[in-house]
Amino acid sequence: MKIKIAGFDPSMSNWGICKATLDVTTMEWTVDDLILIETESESKKGVIKQSDDLRRAKIVKEGMIEACEDASFAIGEIPFCNPVGYASANFNSGLVTGVLAACPIPLIQVFPAEVKQKATGVRSATKGEMIDWAMGRFPNAPWRMRTLKGKRVPTAANEHLADAVAAINAGLDSQQLQQALAIYRGMKVSS
Repeated sequence: MKIKIAGFDPSMSNWGICKATLDVTTMEWTVDDLILIETESESKKGVIKQSDDLRRAKIVKEGMIEACEDASFAIGEIPFCNPVGYASANFNSGLVTGVLAACPIPLIQVFPAEVKQKATGVRSATKGEMIDWAMGRFPNAPWRMRTLKGKRVPTAANEHLADAVAAINAGLDSQQLQQALAIYRGMKVSS
């Protein structure tokens, strides 16, 4: 039995989405699509910052909801707030956590360090290491590429897509997902 799932690497500027198919019997999965929702601030163009933040939040929320349309579960990386300083990072964390709360399907929570650890074996893996892991694991996924000196190379935007792939990878081992899948399997057997 196969189901569709979605993985999220949330951010106000670059929200990475991995749409995947999961075989709930074998727990094998494939990447179906990679989507990057990009928003830019317009507050320097005379737009009130709070209104601009609301506009951007609506854009990422709509993209997230669209990605969930055919999915049974979502797995999202939950950002951490920093208790000391970093007001903009804390604001971004709060905004994306609020958008994740609007997820229309069950959301399995994973955290940045466990996502990196599960993918690379290193809790503090770099962006490049995460991209290398994800592209190595799913080389045929629709990664963003560009031509540099006649050679196709990945773009930096793959950071967010790789983290969305890694969120699914980490979430598949979570107790939360295993319990949800047990209920899902039971519902399918009884119907």
